[in-house]
Amino acid sequence: MNLQDLSQHAHAGHIEALNLISIEGGIYLLEAYMDGHAHPLNDGKGQTLHLRSVEHARDVLTDMPPIPFHLVHAVVHDEMCGMQDGTQDVLRVPISFNPSW
Repeated sequence: MNLQDLSQHAHAGHIEALNLISIEGGIYLLEAYMDGHAHPLNDGKGQTLHLRSVEHARDVLTDMPPIPFHLVHAVVHDEMCGMQDGTQDVLRVPISFNPSW
């Protein structure tokens, strides 16, 4: 799914939520949930869309209707000490499409 597809689906009310996934190294990936499945966003050329920050994501998503939007981080303890056996915990924090200032 690219940004144009995301916009069309969002305005049609098909997008359930957006996750901005924080990855080590200052990389953020965006995924949209539709029909119970995650759809990673790509740049229109088939490459994963990499964002630089929460503010960059907000800039990219300026025309989106209100949709639940979350910043997702892996648990810091797991990153420092290595992956635990079993399921990995994540921290999901609701964020706004609008900057706080």
